[in-house]
Order: sequence, then structure tokens, then C-alpha cells
Amino acid sequence: MLFADDIVLIDETRVGVNERLEVWRQTLESKGFKLSRAKTEYLECKFSAEPSEVGRDVKLGSQVIAKRDSFRYLGSVIQGDGEIDGDVTHRIRAGWSKWRLASGVLYDKKVPQKLKRKFYRAVGL
Repeated sequence: MLFADDIVLIDETRVGVNERLEVWRQTLESKGFKLSRAKTEYLECKFSAEPSEVGRDVKLGSQVIAKRDSFRYLGSVIQGDGEIDGDVTHRIRAGWSKWRLASGVLYDKKVPQKLKRKFYRAVGL
């Protein structure tokens, strides 16, 4: 059985998100994929100042889908409010993590230079 991991459903016209999601589910299942109702989540991005429909539940069949404030995809953090703070924080933490990993080897006098160069290439520094 095949599973669909990442699906993006963009609704600019505000026409029935639930109906469109049901069409996606039926189409995927007709092709042999299975959409997990337990793991499915959604992120609503507010690109304009227009008020959105308050209290609208997104459902897959009869099950309400959990809403997220941010979503990590391909190394970037996408936030529903359009801010980039989460993505910047994530990238800074990743940089410091790489530095901590490399500095242990960098300052160790017992590690030969040849091995240090191989380490740097492997880590991507």
C-alpha cells in the first residue's frame, strides 16, 4: 500500500475546502494511495487582511483535521501568519549545531590534520 506524505491544497477562492479535500482523497485512493486520517494536519496561511471564516472545521470524511501554526518542509519552516521568525531561528540553531559538532574536532590536538580535513568535507564546512 502506498501513502501520500505531503499534499498542498491551495484554496484562494474560499470555495469548499472540505469538498476539495474529499476530491483529493478519492483521487489518491483510486490510484492506490492511502491518506492517513490520523497523521493529516493543515496550515492556514493568511496572505491578505480579509477575515477568514471563523469556526470553519477542515474535515476528511467525518474526522476533523488538526490545525498547525507552523510547518517544516524541505528544511524551511512555513508559518501561517507569514512571518519568518521560525525559519530564521531554525537555521541559526542548525548552524550552531554544526559548529559545536566541528569545534570538538577542530580544537583537539590529538586528531591529525588529515583526519580533520576529511571530517570538514563530510560535515560540509
